[in-house]
This record gives sequence, structure tokens and C-alpha cells, in this order.
Amino acid sequence: MQRIPGRQLLVPAALLPLVLFAYFCTYLSEIISGKTFSFAYSWVPELNINLAFYLDGLSLFFALLISGFGVFIMVYSAEYLRGHPLLNRFYLYLSVFMLSMLGLVLADNLICLFIFWELTSISSYLLIGFSHDNPVSRSSALQALLVTGLGGLALMTGMILLGNVGGTYTISELLTRGELVKSHPLYLPALLLILLGAFTKSAQFPFHFWLPNAMAAPTPVSAYLHSATMVKAGVYLLARFTPVLGGTEVWQYTLVTIGAITALLGALLAVQHIDLKAILANTTISSLGVLMIMLGIGTPAALEALLVFILAHALNKCALFLITGNIDHATGTRDFKVLYGLALNMRPTAVAATMAALSFAGMVPFLGFISKEMLYDATLGAGKAGFLIFSIVFISKVVAILIAIIIGYKLFWPRVSEPTPIHHPCGLNLTIPPMVMASAALAFGMLPGIMATPLIQSALAPIAGKTLFIELKIWHGLSLGLINSIMTFILGTLVYTVHSRIIEFSPRLTPLYNYGPNSIYQFFVTGLVKGSSKLISIIQSGYVRSYISAIVLTMVGLVALSLWNKVPLLNLTQEIKMLHDVRLYELVLLFLILPGLFFLFKTHSRLIAIAIMGIIGYSVALFYILFGAPDVAATQLLIETLTVVLFVLVLHRLPPFRFISHKSKRYKYILISALFGAMMTYVVLLVKQYPLHSELKQFYGDNSYLQGHGRNIVNVILVDFRGFDTLGEITVLAVAAIGIVALLRLRLEKGGKR
Repeated sequence: MQRIPGRQLLVPAALLPLVLFAYFCTYLSEIISGKTFSFAYSWVPELNINLAFYLDGLSLFFALLISGFGVFIMVYSAEYLRGHPLLNRFYLYLSVFMLSMLGLVLADNLICLFIFWELTSISSYLLIGFSHDNPVSRSSALQALLVTGLGGLALMTGMILLGNVGGTYTISELLTRGELVKSHPLYLPALLLILLGAFTKSAQFPFHFWLPNAMAAPTPVSAYLHSATMVKAGVYLLARFTPVLGGTEVWQYTLVTIGAITALLGALLAVQHIDLKAILANTTISSLGVLMIMLGIGTPAALEALLVFILAHALNKCALFLITGNIDHATGTRDFKVLYGLALNMRPTAVAATMAALSFAGMVPFLGFISKEMLYDATLGAGKAGFLIFSIVFISKVVAILIAIIIGYKLFWPRVSEPTPIHHPCGLNLTIPPMVMASAALAFGMLPGIMATPLIQSALAPIAGKTLFIELKIWHGLSLGLINSIMTFILGTLVYTVHSRIIEFSPRLTPLYNYGPNSIYQFFVTGLVKGSSKLISIIQSGYVRSYISAIVLTMVGLVALSLWNKVPLLNLTQEIKMLHDVRLYELVLLFLILPGLFFLFKTHSRLIAIAIMGIIGYSVALFYILFGAPDVAATQLLIETLTVVLFVLVLHRLPPFRFISHKSKRYKYILISALFGAMMTYVVLLVKQYPLHSELKQFYGDNSYLQGHGRNIVNVILVDFRGFDTLGEITVLAVAAIGIVALLRLRLEKGGKR
């Protein structure tokens, strides 16, 4: 079948999120009125795992963001990756990620949520590493997967604890059992593990470093995953579990502290870069820190500001990422120091950039202005630490003003004699998505009561645990929030005038980053690779005797560990008396085995070693016959015969055998063999002295003939009662046969080496 070109998949790729967006919109009126919807499909009922989904105001809010932005990202990707041979694969990865995010925000079962959580990590790994021929992309994708994957393991453990503490794995039921969970001794470990999972996904300090590195992904990925959806998964998770986990001091202090450090660090890192994607990535980190602060404060005003800021940030930042992609597509660079006068040849992109930048800066009449005032009001009302928290959010917004001036004004509008040349003009597919997003930020800001208030209010109720009536307005008169906004703009403009000096000074801070989280991550990863290589070189010696020795010693160690506290004493009186009744032919067989073992240790000939092993095996088979086990003896004789014949058959085709030359090594393996034999002898005597009272023996004896229709109990057990075990043994023999065939077909070059 001929591969379908990526451009032909644009319609179905964009149609999927569009249909989902329209479908979720049909629930808007009922969700706004306070209704909720549940859907459950039995998956693993024995483990209480169901594909359960729950639609309320919060999940609908995120579902509309995910599906709505997905439409424009699909349209944008068609032009941005035009001609890419793997565009169809890109659509597939993006669709899998979108569906995983939808499953995450709609899940009503803890295990179901975790599965979708991990699917977002896997699909984002594929998207970040989409340019797989680029080592930087591969490294960044692996870093994101490791960080978020390890956080996912912590999240899984925390959710299992939470489900056990709350008595249910159904999220909608857990949300009503907050007091039960908070009073349980396991509340703190469950909370810390869930916070760890959320912090890794939402790039909180000290796990923030993976997000800027993930900018190696194509621009549509950065716009969709790292501004509007994936990085907000941790925020959604904590918002969802606020009624059951929030409100305690450890919740508030942890979220506010980590969020404040992240917000401040992201803002400081953003002003040191000249790459537009790196700048936007670090301001995203700062914004995610602000969102965590709002969750930590937890007041109605803070939760309201949280949701408004999520919506404003998604619109603004996604549009700015797409505009950055347009600039990179048109000019071939993202270095803002060499970009001038772009509005002359990129007028639609310039208009969209200005609108998005104004909203990002929090200017009237955009939604960003409303969210900024709400953030300021929420921080100032946060109690004793309110002013400190306000100062951190204020710094974050000052940096946002700086970045807005750079992207919304400096790159496009100043008149220059020689504007940056345009190599690839931007088509409609590249200009329409950011223009729509910037226009939506303007519409939400000018008509907040009609467009934003109902949606925000319905999303607020599940977080607050009750219905709160809110009123979003663009103008509140001359208020403290307005004064703070004016001060933010003035200070941001002043920082812009000295920004070039900050850029010149920033290289001096590079030595500090050698001790940062990213360097620590690289140290551990490098150490893991080197340590693994060293361990493998020790373990994988290439000698079967080493592997068998490791297995034998492990088994001996486990037996010794199980008997460490209480070693059963053996009464060997009866066994010693039986030695007086040893017959002559038994001694003859014993004298065949013991000298055979001695010559086996001494020989340097493979043929002699095989012959001696055959003699030992036949002698053991004769013991089975003498002690009344003819069926076992027959099996032993067949195996020994087959082994000797096959070994001799392939002997001349095998490479030269390297016998152990050092006596010390020989004695080591003799000691291991003796230790294993002593252990097995002890276990056999122990089982004989303390037999297990199992009902299976009686069951096999009573039912072998009746149910298996066989008089040989052993055969019935092997074929009927334990047929799957026998099938496994047959499979092992088949694999061994394939290996033997491979050895027979082996052709060695001169010298005995491949």
C-alpha cells in the first residue's frame, strides 16, 4: 500500500479535534447549570480498574482547551512541516497525545488517570524527538521522558495510597472523603508522592530544566504541549484533588514555596536568553510557578485567578510560540538581536504578535489584563506572606512586559533601512491560528461576562467544593490592582531599556549553572551509563560457568536467608543406620561417579569431559532404577543419550574450548559446586524430615484415573493437571533445538573466529 502523503491527512487530522470540540460544546449549557456526567466501562473488574470518565465544569474547561487548540495546531503543522516525509507520523503522534490528554482530564478512576498520564509522557517523547536524526532532539526527548516518567512512578504510588486511604479508586467518590483522607497517617506520603508527580510534569523547581530543553521539538509541539496542554496536566491534577488533599499547611507551604521559586527562577532565566523559543519556555516555567502559588493560596479569589490565568496564558503563549515559528520559518533564525523590521513583509504575523504580546503583558482590554489584576488581588489577600508572594508575581509580570515589548514591538514595527530578509513567506495556515488565538484573548477581555464567566464559574465549583458566583469585568475603577498594573508596565519598560546590558552580563552567570539541576541530571545519567557498562562488563563475562555460578550462589543465598532466624535441626540417626545396609552394586555405582567427577575436573579434552558426564548420568539413572523410579530413570537415560550424541555431533564445529588454567579458579568452582550440593542435600533431608501436608497429593491420587483416565499418576499430572507447565518445558526444548541447529549451521573462518 502506498504511503499517504501528510498533506492529504490534514482534513482528517484537523477534523478529529474539531469534532471533539463540537461534541464537548454540546454539554456546555448543562454543565454550566451544574450537572455532571459519568461514563464507565468495565476493564479489569477483579482489580477494580474501570475505564471510567467524569465530565464536570473543570474537566470540560480543560477538554475544550485541548480539543480547541488541537484544531489550530493541526492546521498550522500542515504548512510549517510542508514537504516533511514524516508529516503523517507527526499527525499520528499529535493525535495520540491529544487523546491521552483528554483521557487524563476526563478520567474518573485513579488507575485510568495514571495510564493516560503515562501515555502523555510517551507521546510527548515521540513528539519532542520527532527530528530523530538530531542528537539534541533525541537527548531532550529522553530527558523529558525520564523526568516525567520517574514522576509518574511516584504519582502511581501516591494514587495507590490515596485509593487505599479513601476506600475507593473512583475520583468523584474520593472528592467527598477529604476529611477521612487528611486524618489518615498515610496522608502525608500520599500527598508528597502526588505532588512529586505533578511537579515533574508541570516543570516545577527542581525539575524545571527539561522544559527549555524540550524546545528542540518542532514549534507546533512547543505551542501545544509546552504552553497549552501537557505542562498544565500537573496543575489540573492538583486542582482536581484540591477538595481531598488541599487546605492543610503542608499543602499550602509546599505549593507556595515551590511555585514561588519556580516563578522567580523562570523569570530570571528568561531575561538572559536571545533565542525566542528559549525565552518563551522560561516565561512558561514562571507562569506555571504562578499557577502553583494560586493553588497553594487556595482562597476563592486565588482559585478564580488560577482558572482565568490558565485560559489567558494558553491563548497568549500558544499564539506567541506560533508567531516564533513563523519568524523562524520566514527568516531561518530565532535570535531577536538580528531580527528587525519584520512587519514590512509579515504584516498579518506582526498584527497577531502585537495583540498576543499586549494580552501577555496584561494590557487593556485583553484577557491578560483581567488575569493580572486578579493575580495581584489574590496574592495581596494571602495573609502574612501576601506581600512577599505579590512581589514574586510582580517580578514575573515585569518580565512579561519586557518580553511583550521585544516580540510585539521591537521585532516588527521600528523602521529600519535594512529589514531582516524573508526567505519563506508565511501562508494562511501559519498566520490564521495565532491571529485567531490573539483575537480570542481580545474577545474574552472585552466581553468577559458573556464569554468567560460561565465557563470559569462552572470550572471553579469542583475545585472550591461549592458553587461560587463570580463576575469578571475589564474595569473596576481606580483600584489597587490598576495601580499595580501601571507600575508593572513602567518597570517593565525600564528593564527593556537596560536589557541589552543584562544579555551582556548573563554569560558571567554560566558557572553557576554547572551546579544546577540540569547538571545534576547529566551527572547522574552519565554515571548511570558508565556504571551500567562497568557492571555489564563484570556480569557478562562470556563464560557459561560464570552465569551458572551466579545463579547457584543466588539460590544458596536465598535459602540461607530464609533459614537465617530459625535453622531446623536434622535428625540423621535413621539415615546413618541406613548406610549399614549399603549393597555392593550400590558401592560400585558410587565408585563410578566419584572417580568420574575427579577426572572431569582434571581433563582438558572436551570429548573426554562429555564421555565422563555421560557415565555419571547413566550411573544416576541406574540409581533411579534401583530405588523404584523406572520412569524417571528412562527419562534420565534418554536425556543423557541425546546430550552425548548432540555434543559429539557439534563438537568439531565449535570454536576452541578454553579450559580453566588457574588452579585457584578451578577450586573456586569446585567449592561452589560442593556448596550447592550440600545445600540441596540439606533441603532434601529437611523436606523428608518435615514433610508438607498438602491436599494435592491426595487429590492427584483420587482423580488421576477418574478425570485423567490414566493409571500413571505422574503422566496424568504432567499432561492433564499441569499441562501448561509441560507446554513451557516443550517450548524450552524447542528453543534449545533451534540453538543446536544454529550451531550446526555455524561456519567459522580461519583461526576459529567470526
